[in-house]
Amino acid sequence: MSVRRTAVVTGGLSGIGRAAAARLAEDGVRVLTFDIGAGADFHVDVTDADSVRIAAVQAGPIDILVNSAGIVGPNAPLWEIPPDGWERTFAVNVRGIFNTCQAFVPGMRQRGWGRIVNIASIAGKDGNPNMSPYSASKAAVIALTKSLGKELATSGVLVNVVAPAVIATPMNALTTPEVLAHLTSLIPMKRLGQAEEVAELVAWLASDRLSYSTGAVYDISGGRATY
Repeated sequence: MSVRRTAVVTGGLSGIGRAAAARLAEDGVRVLTFDIGAGADFHVDVTDADSVRIAAVQAGPIDILVNSAGIVGPNAPLWEIPPDGWERTFAVNVRGIFNTCQAFVPGMRQRGWGRIVNIASIAGKDGNPNMSPYSASKAAVIALTKSLGKELATSGVLVNVVAPAVIATPMNALTTPEVLAHLTSLIPMKRLGQAEEVAELVAWLASDRLSYSTGAVYDISGGRATY
């Protein structure tokens, strides 16, 4: 890469975010992690717009934004979902992306170059049973990305979304064994994906090698994706 880029990866301490941060670093990208965990470059709760804005100012100009922070939320039939569980899932999975994009897009537009990669889920297309908050929130991430991609299409800032099937991450370790077994059974490859496999796709979407794609959904699902 002729120009050294700087990336922010939310949820960068674990799972797909951690793998993406490591893979971007291999490409020579300077990576800053936004996370609520100890050891992050910036301790940021992405649901808090003020926290995101302050960290964005401190981070300085950013070329690449990878929105990987997310939670599974409650595992239950829709009629048993507690309202606060629904709200929290949307706050992290959707509002978090809204907040970071609002903080970083203006600078990317001004500089005429940027790459945004949002992490959704195949659940946002198919809808997973007993995971309505997660499924609905990831559908929102897909739609948000399509809208933003169109808005920025001539700006030099490209925005795309990755829709993984079940990936072996700490987040999914909290999913009940019955739900996890059902989701794995839907994958023709009959295995969980690895975070490093997703990170390879993220690295391409975050690079100069990407030139003619925006507002697009990239499935990485072991064959589960049907549309």
